Amino acid sequence: MTKADEAIVYVVDDDTGMLDSTQWLLESVGLRVQGYADGRQFLDAIPESATGCVVLDVRMPGLGGLNVQEELQKRQLGLPVIFVSGHADVPIAVRAFKSGAFDFIEKPFNEQLLLDSIQQALQDSRRPATTGSRSPDAEARIATLTPRERDVFLPLAQGYASREIAEQLGVSVKTIDLYRSRVMKRLGVDRLPDVTGLAIAAGLLDPLDLRAGQAST
Repeated sequence: MTKADEAIVYVVDDDTGMLDSTQWLLESVGLRVQGYADGRQFLDAIPESATGCVVLDVRMPGLGGLNVQEELQKRQLGLPVIFVSGHADVPIAVRAFKSGAFDFIEKPFNEQLLLDSIQQALQDSRRPATTGSRSPDAEARIATLTPRERDVFLPLAQGYASREIAEQLGVSVKTIDLYRSRVMKRLGVDRLPDVTGLAIAAGLLDPLDLRAGQAST
């Protein structure tokens, strides 16, 4: 059995319906899956030699997803963590990425988006450890932006409102709204937390530079 065959996708979600459907989806494409409805149960069961990745719900009774991530780091397990959440917002996404999350996906998620993220996480888990925390995938997506789109992308990721970005660049709010739509479409994201996460993952944004109470308009 190869190392790739030994990799397991650990799914942790207190919503049993979501847990079962996610497990079925992953198994249908040949992935090895272990499901847990409780964060503590998962931590008690996972071995120190575990390989693969973790699909982790953010909000769960008892031990929440961010706390589970913190415990995994304390144990130095090094498993890529993909957060899923039905209550995604910028502060949660920023905290997750700042703590080393591989991805942050909002429920209800596109199945192919989740599968692609898991495949990338499994590939990442098999790479030798490297210095730095930049994500090649994030950098590749951002590289598709035009220069003007990049002018909008960074302040957008920092949490500036369309009106504020328009003032910075000396254009109308309507123009910024247009570019904002184009930026998000080109990056393949639907929400501001995803834009922020990509900027952090690509090493273009320090979480400390984020505006308090980030605006989303």
